[in-house]
Amino acid sequence: MSVFDTSEWLALLLHFMSLSLLAVGGAITTAPEMHKYLVVDRMWLTDPQFTSSVALAQAAPGPNVLFVALLGWNVGLNAGGGIAAGPQAWLLASLGMTMTMLGILVPSTTLTFVAARWGHQNRELRAVRAFKQGMAPIVIALLIATGWILAAGTGKPAEQWPVWLLTAGSALLVWKTRIHMLWLLGIGALLGALGMV
Repeated sequence: MSVFDTSEWLALLLHFMSLSLLAVGGAITTAPEMHKYLVVDRMWLTDPQFTSSVALAQAAPGPNVLFVALLGWNVGLNAGGGIAAGPQAWLLASLGMTMTMLGILVPSTTLTFVAARWGHQNRELRAVRAFKQGMAPIVIALLIATGWILAAGTGKPAEQWPVWLLTAGSALLVWKTRIHMLWLLGIGALLGALGMV
């Protein structure tokens, strides 16, 4: 992959800015669209790079949005010729990370700040309460779509019924019991290491 020109960097920034305004429930809910744009449409990342970026960032401590930084880093690194290309690739990786993070954070943060102030001032309005309650099913559907895209990167999602069953069981346990989610993540990692899922 060759070094991007200015229009490609601008396209990356603008795409992530538009996704920022659609990130209801967090940036992870826009992962399917990020995948379509970065892997399918632009071919700036491969499927394994995309999936690995999301998985690594989700496993690391810190905010949920870290996966966007890793996606940008990998786009820039690929644009610079890969990790072995030297300092220019590292600079472009930093630029990619900056473009994606600015794009995903600035619009939604600004909108959230303005909307939260207005919503707090008008919290007794029926429309404000209805909006808050109506967003829950949308967020859940977006999270399911994200899970499907991430599972698709590892093969055929419909054939991976044990993983889906484990996911559904874990979600049910988190919802209905007081079991901490980290215990379930540990059990899932152990089952994966043993080759059971």
